[in-house]
Amino acid sequence: MIRARDALWLGFFAAILAAWGWLYLMARAADVDWLGRPGLWAETLAALCTGPGASVAGFAAVWAMWAAMGAAMMLPTMLPVLRTYQRLPVADTHGMAGLIGGYLAIWGGFAVLAAGAQVGLSALGWLDASGAVTLAAVQGGLLVIAGLYQFSQYKDSCQSACLSPMSFFIGRYRPGTRGAVRMGLELGALCVGCCWAIMALGFVGGVMNLAWMGLATLFMVLEKLPQVGRVLTRPAGGVLVASGAWVALQGFTGG
Repeated sequence: MIRARDALWLGFFAAILAAWGWLYLMARAADVDWLGRPGLWAETLAALCTGPGASVAGFAAVWAMWAAMGAAMMLPTMLPVLRTYQRLPVADTHGMAGLIGGYLAIWGGFAVLAAGAQVGLSALGWLDASGAVTLAAVQGGLLVIAGLYQFSQYKDSCQSACLSPMSFFIGRYRPGTRGAVRMGLELGALCVGCCWAIMALGFVGGVMNLAWMGLATLFMVLEKLPQVGRVLTRPAGGVLVASGAWVALQGFTGG
């Protein structure tokens, strides 16, 4: 017989797989390949963002995509936190479910902001069919901002909860399922503070680019591992700043 804890873990990984599957189906529906390159019907999503129904249908479709991205890309980064929570003497399945629920609620809120940004950029005509910004200066600016953010104290503060999850639970533990939900909300907010700039690079790689999503997920998972994250963050920031400067320069010189 499957124990409740094992069933919850199975549901957790099933949710990750389901989110990735949904993203794949959305990419196929928009007729883009795994690199986000458009096909004959790729204008479908763009039409939803800019057509007469953009205020309702377009926003809902784009929000659903960003919400799925949040689950697919960010739930794997939560593994160290959940493993640490399970080691607490007071841990139970209701508390673990509350942590996950609160965490996903925050990323659902982030999806609202990201969807609004995408709809707005589409209305301005600044995005191609894959959801990538077409202006080199904006692409370069996003890369530079993401790179500089890797050096910020706020990034360090938010990342510390993932690098030292036991310290988070010792300092902020709240009992019961409601307390677990609140901790999940706090963890989600810290995670958004840590990773929002990397997620925003979807507007550089293409928000329908499954290859970019996979690489970004791998980077964020590694960045939250205590043995790796402390030495990865700043070198990655340097690479992003240099890449952004190069992309912007290419745009200005017509290269």
